Amino acid sequence: MRRIDYDKEQYRNYARGRALSEQQLQVWIRAFEAVLPERRPLAGLDVGSGTGRFTPALARAFGPVVGVEPAVRMREIAEAESRHPDVRYVAGSAEDMPLPSGSADYALMFLAWHHVQDKVRAVGELGRVLRPGGRLLLRANFRDHHPRPWWLEHFPRGLEADTALFQPLHEVIAMFTSGGWRVVSFGTVTEPSSGTYGDVLERLRLRTLSIFGQLSDEEVEIGFRRLEEVVAENPGAPAPVFAEPLLTLERCP
Repeated sequence: MRRIDYDKEQYRNYARGRALSEQQLQVWIRAFEAVLPERRPLAGLDVGSGTGRFTPALARAFGPVVGVEPAVRMREIAEAESRHPDVRYVAGSAEDMPLPSGSADYALMFLAWHHVQDKVRAVGELGRVLRPGGRLLLRANFRDHHPRPWWLEHFPRGLEADTALFQPLHEVIAMFTSGGWRVVSFGTVTEPSSGTYGDVLERLRLRTLSIFGQLSDEEVEIGFRRLEEVVAENPGAPAPVFAEPLLTLERCP
């Protein structure tokens, strides 16, 4: 996987390219609520928080949240956009969080696990910052449980290159269970449609998905030409939805 430097790439368009509608956001919040303790408030972490698309919503739903993000420019955008008094952002990563041990009830990692370079170290660090019984909400793609967005098939090597970014589910589970965690649940969440075919194409053109960093310029150009032809046939039709994996793990006492 080619590492993406979000301080040089993507940060300008990330918030627009990866925006969620309020309806989509609430579907995720309900999914998180179903696997978190009922008591409130809960102290949360948004690890790999990016431009903060989830952080304020987590604070509104569950209690104070710290967004942990290594990219300076992504944090700057998140801080400028955040309007919630119980949200703050810190420089850090899954492998190295400047937070006290046992200071959080849960952590969310939303499509950030594949960016983690030292995954074994991250397993330990997440276990350190969470209290015993704390939960990790891991929205990650897995090589053997891979969503297939309708548009990806139009890019040469699209599915192959995207799948290669991710570990198999059993490998992720083994890594965590050997590090003192247990599996709480594994399932899928289906977001409402992200708009029309035309809407999706416009967001994809911003190139804020990891896959675009793994394909050659020629492959990207071919893919967009093919995609534009498909979308031109019915640009106002609702874009298809697909099921997205959510793995919930608990730090053992």
